[in-house]
Amino acid sequence: MERMTRQRVSILAAIGAASRPLLPQEVLEAASATAPALSIATVYRTLKSLADEGGIVPVALHGEPVRYELAGRGHHHHFRCRDCKRVFDVPGCVGDLAALVPAGFRLEEHEVTLYGQCAGCLRAP
Repeated sequence: MERMTRQRVSILAAIGAASRPLLPQEVLEAASATAPALSIATVYRTLKSLADEGGIVPVALHGEPVRYELAGRGHHHHFRCRDCKRVFDVPGCVGDLAALVPAGFRLEEHEVTLYGQCAGCLRAP
């Protein structure tokens, strides 16, 4: 494990404080409040290191840049707003998907992403 620099602590705090997965640029903006000299290169290096260590997990949506969230949040899915492009956590699961698996196959994992408009975009004029 790498040592806990001010930048690393700021990046982890930014991801932990977010209620949704963050893009590297969003991590930079949030973490810069406590680490003003932080650069995007340092954010990318730190995100890779934290992911390799298992402290954060990547959230990859098809055709989208990778976002990051804290590890250990339990099984959940995501909602992507078509207007603001932000991704939000959806707690829980849709249910027993094993019933959809063809005979003779074994389900090992699944990902469900919902798409629509977030509450903030729906309220916008």
